[in-house]
Amino acid sequence: MRVLGLDVGDKRIGISMSDSTQSIAQGLKVYRRTSLKHDLEEVKNLAEEHTVRRIVIGLPKDLSGTVGKRAQDVMAFAEQVEKYTHIPTVLWDERFSTNEANRVFELAQVSHRKRKPFIDMIASQIILQGYLDAHQTK
Repeated sequence: MRVLGLDVGDKRIGISMSDSTQSIAQGLKVYRRTSLKHDLEEVKNLAEEHTVRRIVIGLPKDLSGTVGKRAQDVMAFAEQVEKYTHIPTVLWDERFSTNEANRVFELAQVSHRKRKPFIDMIASQIILQGYLDAHQTK
């Protein structure tokens, strides 16, 4: 069973996937959003192709931990994903995931211009890895 990770933005969705043991998150792709229907179809196709049993979606809470407008939009998207795919979705706190992704690129000395296309995918990988680590059975 695999888990799909999503970092949902207004223009792009970063997508990552767990391995079959649900131990390691790997970046998969960045999907450029077009319409809700196409977005949902893309998630469903990936879920079917990779035999996904759970979808983890980053929840962009405010720094104080409150749920703002952007988080409400992501919650509504998550609800639509669950209805469309019939796969359980989990909202996972994504605060600082993009900052952490940028830090990874800085350590690798990748310029801002070169990292931009991949930042959402790495953020989704960080979100998913956090979820996997928290739910790892010993």
